[in-house]
Amino acid sequence: MTQRFVGRRLHFALAAALCLTLPTACERGGVTTGQTIGVARVARVEAATRPIDAAYVLRDRLLAHDGAGFARLAVPADLHARLATGWKDGRSRWPLDELPLDAKLPGMLATLQAPGADKALMATFRRQFAGADRDIDQAIRTLALFGGEYVQNDGDYTPEEREHIGQAIIALQAWGLQAPFADKARAQRFFTALTAAARRSGIEGKAGTAAFGKLGMRASLTRLSPFLATLLAQLRQQYGLDVDASLRALKVTLLQQTGDTARLRLQYPLAGRDIDAVVPAVRIDGHWYLADFVQRADASLAAKPAVAGGRKPSPP
Repeated sequence: MTQRFVGRRLHFALAAALCLTLPTACERGGVTTGQTIGVARVARVEAATRPIDAAYVLRDRLLAHDGAGFARLAVPADLHARLATGWKDGRSRWPLDELPLDAKLPGMLATLQAPGADKALMATFRRQFAGADRDIDQAIRTLALFGGEYVQNDGDYTPEEREHIGQAIIALQAWGLQAPFADKARAQRFFTALTAAARRSGIEGKAGTAAFGKLGMRASLTRLSPFLATLLAQLRQQYGLDVDASLRALKVTLLQQTGDTARLRLQYPLAGRDIDAVVPAVRIDGHWYLADFVQRADASLAAKPAVAGGRKPSPP
């Protein structure tokens, strides 16, 4: 990935694309508003015993910046073990597959870890985007249009997923058109924070996806979590998108349960708009999981070699 790509896309496309996973990521857990969960509690967190908790327990792990705990609670234990093996032999990179730009992560880390990366990115930003509000707005509209068409036309999405992600795209477009992306001081703080977080991760971006295989699933997700947390913190501090607030406000309602299957209603605010969606849940070995996560995690193991993307839209 070139510095030009990062300079042009990391500023909005990654931000928006990561947040497009909120529809599925919000299927994650339940702490009381304002409650903080420390990493020390991870080992004591158990899988959901009620359908609605299939969403709440995962939300909690995201608020705790605990990617490894998220992966452990999102799928049954036997599938989690197979995923860990799949990371080692290169067949799977789930749950990174849930991120729209998962295939770009190693290259992005490599660019951010390069000597003087923050200065190089700012130089690119000044040439292309400083003060260019109109150009940025057009790029945001194009990205939203492309993402919406992709989701509507791709056969891998269910009608409920299309509806959910469509709502998120509309909310994020409205946020993006109001966000001060052309502000040089904010961009400087954004890039400075991300380059530092990328270096602290200890993941060798230039090694590509092989770095994830070498570290394994748990270590990779543990090291990536602070980097992604920094990204979300900067989106909140510099550009006003508070994903944690959306997660804390998540309300999950059981719409229907038939034996080991259920339908859940998710309601949460995103960028000032209300999102209302329905997702399926499934009970396996006495615990409840979000069915889409289980299905995609299992399907990822069939990939030879591992493909770090596949169903999500990439920026044009």
